[in-house]
Amino acid sequence: MSAPLLQLKDIALTFGGTPLLEGADLSVATGERVCLVGRNGSGKSTLLKIAAGTVEPDRGTVFVQPGAVLRYLAQEPDFGDAATVLDYVERGLRPDSGTHRAYQLLADLDLSGAEDPSQLSGGEARRAGIARALVGDPDILLLDEPTNHLDLSTIEWLERELDSRRTALVIISHDRRFLANLSRSTVWLDRGRTRRIERGFADFEAWRDTVLAEEEREQHKLDRKIVAEEHWLRYGVTARRKRNVRRLEALQTLREQRRTHRGAIGSAAISASDAAPSGALVIEARDIGKSYDGRAIVDGFSMRVLRGDRIGIVGPNGAGKTTLVSLLTGALAPDTGSVRLGANLEMAMLDQHRDSLAPDTTVADALTGGHGDTVMVGGQPKHVIGYMKDFLFAAEQARTPLSKLSGGERGRVMLAQALAKPSNLLVLDEPTNDLDMETLDVLEAMIGDYPGTVLLISHDRDFLDRLVSSVVVPESDGRWMEYAGGYTDMLAQRGGDLVRAPRGGRTAKPAGEPGRAPPPSPPKKRRMTFNDKHALETLPKTIATLEAQVQALQKQIDDPAFFARDRAGFETVSRELGEAQAQLSEAEDRWLELEILREELSAEDGT
Repeated sequence: MSAPLLQLKDIALTFGGTPLLEGADLSVATGERVCLVGRNGSGKSTLLKIAAGTVEPDRGTVFVQPGAVLRYLAQEPDFGDAATVLDYVERGLRPDSGTHRAYQLLADLDLSGAEDPSQLSGGEARRAGIARALVGDPDILLLDEPTNHLDLSTIEWLERELDSRRTALVIISHDRRFLANLSRSTVWLDRGRTRRIERGFADFEAWRDTVLAEEEREQHKLDRKIVAEEHWLRYGVTARRKRNVRRLEALQTLREQRRTHRGAIGSAAISASDAAPSGALVIEARDIGKSYDGRAIVDGFSMRVLRGDRIGIVGPNGAGKTTLVSLLTGALAPDTGSVRLGANLEMAMLDQHRDSLAPDTTVADALTGGHGDTVMVGGQPKHVIGYMKDFLFAAEQARTPLSKLSGGERGRVMLAQALAKPSNLLVLDEPTNDLDMETLDVLEAMIGDYPGTVLLISHDRDFLDRLVSSVVVPESDGRWMEYAGGYTDMLAQRGGDLVRAPRGGRTAKPAGEPGRAPPPSPPKKRRMTFNDKHALETLPKTIATLEAQVQALQKQIDDPAFFARDRAGFETVSRELGEAQAQLSEAEDRWLELEILREELSAEDGT
């Protein structure tokens, strides 16, 4: 094995009296691709800062091979006194490098270089940081959440770019697909210490679960041994004093071992507060359009969202994903067309902008609204400390200002706020940003079990593949299309990746096709969406269920003695009968409309 380019050994660091790192190691040789994984707050970013030389450890050694060029991409880039993005990127060049490489990378990342660093959006700042990290062709790249704030097309470009280089990589990311595609070794930072396997991230989670299960068994054995020794201490036959003293000392050692053991961090208890079910039809958009400054963001888009659907909305930054969701949810009026919202909708929304939380607000005040010490969760009061613990916050963090929290912790606060409200429609805009993988797993399970409807904007390919039933993507000139299945299914149906929209709103040419004109847009053709087909198959069963419900309620109403016997019950059943009849009528109308559409499309296709 070749000598390491970078080696950290026995690193220890304590913050505020609490050990963060206790004997952590990290070694990277030429061309190695290492992913560094662990829970939020476990010290991953700090370990990378120590490797980059920006943080000094309390103990341990840091070695970088002389002459090796190391570049570090922090979560928040520091532009210093750079007047322009180009100036900032060029500072990452090697002394013998030309500036043409800086211009090429900026163009690939859709930046001109003339931008003022103080005016950049989060995504632009991240792309500028990536350009600076890559421009000097470093021997070692330390990447801390490189995919944050990037759209899917840029993530896939970065993945291809890194894969084509011989640079040694150390990557921190919550993006499972990104890590699985790039990593060859995995370092797990857990409770201050590191463990390593010479396999990529794809094999990590099964290995981690095995390690934790074995640790739990060992702790159980330790507990049983302590119980046995304590029993001997109380009831055992007296032996030689010297032997008894040694055994008592051994018992004290076992007790100390149990007392100082740092157990694995538990999982968040994320759950959404359910409202009463919405109507069967949640959203119906008919030929909607929206333009800004003469540019069509949405043009002639139609879709139906039914109760229980999980709709993923993806696309390059600036394509109009948030605008489309605002149109579909009624927050924004379309210029053309119409949007009809179903009955009994209760919406909960998670905004992607973590900085919308006031930085001086404490965790407890953010959850309670600054009033008292209880949170209304699903219409029921719950003590704020108990609710905080559901989202992996310690009691002592109640008075911590949000500005002192990590990105993942701020993300959990926003999740806690959004999910406390009763809802039957969840609108989640980039919910995976900054969350660790364990919390992502719990969030995924919550969304999977959620009885209502979900609109999900995300750049996380793995998350989309696991959850959504259809994906809506922009094509060009404001046209959006819905594809059945997850993100991978969408790519297979489209036959190509998404295309990033450059400055000025023009659609960029696909990579590898310079100068080729885009194919002419095919004429719009009516079709049945995945949701339409699903509804056509399931509505007959729904109609039969509703008919049986109506008959049963009508039978109760027809009892002449019912009103005199139970007036309140009669009124309740009457109300339920009216609701059931309305749902039945809506379901029958919907089925008839779809059946007519199916027959018309069959006639058009000649089938």
